[in-house]
Amino acid sequence: MQHKKPVILITNDDGVTAPGIRALVEAVKDLGRVIVVAPDKPQSGMGHAITIGSPLRVDQVNLFDGVEAWQCTGTPADCVKLAKDKILHGPADLCLSGINHGANHSINLIYSGTMSAAMEASIEGIPSAGFSLLDYRWEADFELAKKVVRDVVTRMLERTMPAHFLLNVNIPRVDAHLYKGLKICRQANSKWAEDFEQRTDPRGKDYYWMTGKFINMDTKPGNDVEALEEGFASVVPVKIDFTDYAMKEWLEIEWKQ
Repeated sequence: MQHKKPVILITNDDGVTAPGIRALVEAVKDLGRVIVVAPDKPQSGMGHAITIGSPLRVDQVNLFDGVEAWQCTGTPADCVKLAKDKILHGPADLCLSGINHGANHSINLIYSGTMSAAMEASIEGIPSAGFSLLDYRWEADFELAKKVVRDVVTRMLERTMPAHFLLNVNIPRVDAHLYKGLKICRQANSKWAEDFEQRTDPRGKDYYWMTGKFINMDTKPGNDVEALEEGFASVVPVKIDFTDYAMKEWLEIEWKQ
């Protein structure tokens, strides 16, 4: 008996024309029925924003050979919501987001439109993964990233994933022969130290341009930043419950009436 092909929803935050999403489609298009629903323009850093004050528009586009694709005027999370309600006409088996141009390891996860799209699908019960390559260049080489995607997605399809399954996968910028494989790890303790450079526009008005540097404060082994520096693709399982259970127990004792 022939098995039905899995439905794979693909989205991103760099926009439907980004090279990264094309690489993602190419990596998995023979593994199932692929449907692309992605923003019509770059939406990096949007996090889990959704559109509530203006209408959304969606148009079918012919960008990927043999693959149904739509562009949406909304955010990455909007794309997943709209796809589920109006485009898929049935449940998706997987949602894949990316391949992002640039890192989404450690604290970057909370700002990432790439990961928020995957998280939105996970909330809806669709096993999901976000993929990011540590190369911000538009002309980045995605060949290694495609192999990593293929490896992860094949593993996801081989077994039944738990409810709300979600992975944050980051891929190092290394030559293929230096790549060491997948490494399951945790999110690093890190932050951005921002600085806002003050400038003056031609009309004499001040404006500010955000700059800064990334600081990894994590000294314990097993974190995603370390894995990437060592040439591994980091795989961090992510949960939607933000509750700090240790702090909850502390508060229950310290704030006891």
